[in-house]
Amino acid sequence: MSVAPKLRKILEQRDPYCLHCGDEDTLQVHHRKGRGMGGRPKKSLDRLDNLLRVCAWLNYQMEADSQLARTARDMGWKLRQSDDTAKPVFDKIRGSWYLLKEDGQKMEVRKNEN
Repeated sequence: MSVAPKLRKILEQRDPYCLHCGDEDTLQVHHRKGRGMGGRPKKSLDRLDNLLRVCAWLNYQMEADSQLARTARDMGWKLRQSDDTAKPVFDKIRGSWYLLKEDGQKMEVRKNEN
């Protein structure tokens, strides 16, 4: 799904790699809360706190694989319609949780200590 060029540029800077695998080459814009199937897309969900860039594989698998969809919800990469976009996202590459802000900033909220 296409988002405005201005939003895409901010996302390219904020999300230079996939939070799941670190891939930098096949990135796609992913709506944490889906815009819905068919009908009129919900442009109100084209907000920076609802958007991530993830690799093409993860973007597809979050919809195709129910186990991965559950993991994606746990990681904040995918949200139910009733979920708040204030739910942090987990960056597996850095081992940190981030809050995505409406202004396009990403704020670390905690680091996993392994």
